[in-house]
Amino acid sequence: MSAQTSTTARRSSFWQSNFVYSFRKSPVAIVSMIVFALIALAALFAPWIAPVDPYDQALFDIMDSELPPVWQTYGDPRFLFGTDPQGRDMLSAILYGTRLSLLIGVCAVAVQAFLGISIGLIAGYIGGRLDSLLMRMADIQLSFSTLMVAIIFLAVSQAIFGSDTFNKYAIFMLIVVIGVAEWPQYARTVRACVLAEKKKEYVDSARVLGFGPLRIMVRHILPNALSPIFVISTVQVANAIISEASLSFLGLGMPPSQPSLGLLISSGFDYIFSGSWWITTIPGVVLVVLVLVINLLGDWMRDVLNPRLYKGDK
Repeated sequence: MSAQTSTTARRSSFWQSNFVYSFRKSPVAIVSMIVFALIALAALFAPWIAPVDPYDQALFDIMDSELPPVWQTYGDPRFLFGTDPQGRDMLSAILYGTRLSLLIGVCAVAVQAFLGISIGLIAGYIGGRLDSLLMRMADIQLSFSTLMVAIIFLAVSQAIFGSDTFNKYAIFMLIVVIGVAEWPQYARTVRACVLAEKKKEYVDSARVLGFGPLRIMVRHILPNALSPIFVISTVQVANAIISEASLSFLGLGMPPSQPSLGLLISSGFDYIFSGSWWITTIPGVVLVVLVLVINLLGDWMRDVLNPRLYKGDK
């Protein structure tokens, strides 16, 4: 049995023996997965679940503005979670907003992963001056916060292209800027894995067989770095959702006609002390719960996929 086959067999055995078993024995992981699945499914099927289309302003009635949730006095049965200052149904807005926040979060992490994994593989495998240059770029990138980079880029883009053009392509700009701002997390992790793997026997065997560097990096070394990549991706989805919500709250994210969770929180912030607490509070609770369960799943996955931390029953 070759070294690569042995490594693959050990990795597959570890997943089969520990991953599912640990999930079944972890109440936190089970509850977090159930909550996340419910939120994700509700967001995915928002067009069929939502009572109205919150993006269609023709359906808004200003006479229905700031109606409380149905369990409050003067609540309207048509609006389970009440309405916002424009008369928009909060339940529909939250479902569509969650869908938008999840879409931006997942796509931004995909951009991060593509850039970070590519740079990490190249830096770790080739080494030398190229490795030093790429890692110094990563260090410079890490010295700036994601929000600071995003605020500068989005503010300049809004000033150059104008509000109409910016609002039209806001979702793509958010995905790109959040993705580009966080790639060093992947690059440094993948580079460390490559440095540990590239001197092993199965890599030497691949070179002797005449395989090129690209095939060795992608087909042989990268699979051994998937465990930390999965953990980072889980945590980064939560971070990307928070970043998008923060930018939308500051007015540099999604337009008012297509509100995300952050923009919904921002839209009701001025009304929270006037009695219309639900406009900000309910989207805020959804955002907190969504980020919390994703982080809990990430922590559980980190413990299971790291043999040094995994202790069986948890």
